[in-house]
Amino acid sequence: MKIEMKIPSPGESISEVSIANWLVANGDYVDNGQVIAEIDSDKATLELAAEAAGSITIVAQAGDTVAVGALACIIDSAAERPAGKTSAAPAPAAAAPKQEAPKAASTEDHKGITPVAAKMIKENGIPANSVVGTGPHGKVTKSDVIAAMSGGFDTAAVPVRNGGREVRREKMTNLRKKISERLVSVKNNTAMLTTFNEVNMKPVMDLRTKYKDQFKEKHGAGLGFMSLFTKAVCEALYLFPAVNAQIDGTDIIYHDYCDVGIAVSTPKGLMVPIVRNAETLSLAEIEKSIAGLAAKARDGKITVDDMAGGTFTITNGGVFGSMLSTPIINPPQSAILGMHNIVERPVAENGQVVIRPVMYLALSYDHRIIDGRESVGFLVKVKEMLENPERMLFGGKSAEQILLGL
Repeated sequence: MKIEMKIPSPGESISEVSIANWLVANGDYVDNGQVIAEIDSDKATLELAAEAAGSITIVAQAGDTVAVGALACIIDSAAERPAGKTSAAPAPAAAAPKQEAPKAASTEDHKGITPVAAKMIKENGIPANSVVGTGPHGKVTKSDVIAAMSGGFDTAAVPVRNGGREVRREKMTNLRKKISERLVSVKNNTAMLTTFNEVNMKPVMDLRTKYKDQFKEKHGAGLGFMSLFTKAVCEALYLFPAVNAQIDGTDIIYHDYCDVGIAVSTPKGLMVPIVRNAETLSLAEIEKSIAGLAAKARDGKITVDDMAGGTFTITNGGVFGSMLSTPIINPPQSAILGMHNIVERPVAENGQVVIRPVMYLALSYDHRIIDGRESVGFLVKVKEMLENPERMLFGGKSAEQILLGL
């Protein structure tokens, strides 16, 4: 029996996608549920799983832009499994038996590396022996390459450039095209301004240092800056509701909740998953939510629903070393907060010059809906709460009560 597999709909309003990559070759025998392709939409990357076991005939080629519902491939379920071929190895279970430490795989060994990972290694000039495979049977996956890139490399192991002048042309993915269109649209269709301020991060850093071990033990999650910033933002949004609003035609829509988008950099581009009703969540719940959404985004598992909506966005360029920037609003939202790196700087306190860890903050906002008083007031309130975390951020409760859930 021949089974026709159609392109699934990634979400409402998406009419076409592009085939990013086939993970199997034409004529291969595939197993039911085996991931056989990656599909790019203008909002997310999806995995296409085989709907039956059998021999595959690929119809839509890698790089093709195809309509939702179009034929992707045909699986002949009557085909016999090749001799010696075993079923595709399932993903390792959480409590899987202890195995040998995974070994790094060479890009030449295509049985030990996924095609997507091999492409990323080649394009980024990553030493293959610096990537440790954590997939089934030690296979190197996209997540492994991302982990290796975030950890840095020994420059002595990076291949020497030969001085060539080759040029490579690649078709933009649907996601990258959509990002480009949205960014240009924001610049052209909003009255975007940016206001800046600086935060003395010592109180927050001291608080984090004091309680991070207890927090980790109590909640099983790290205590990072993002949860503290998210909480501060939610309080400031309550005081300045226009910053949490958006324009719809000739109306202004105000939100009595805070669905905070957290910008995440991925190999496919910038994605903004949403922490919903962040104003009701504890610091531990925010940390777990952010960590889970960021992992899904980087692994290509993010869904359209994970990124739909959002009333305000936080982006942290500081993780890449940015000192100062003017972030672009994430439409249809009206404002975005940019965090930056923390640098020890001389500041004046009580008539004395002291060294403090300082972060510059930037709030980009749509001046059509947010006045200067509101934008500056919002940013000042965030600054005040972060510089007085126990008194301002925790509403009079002690740090132990809030951080440790006592």
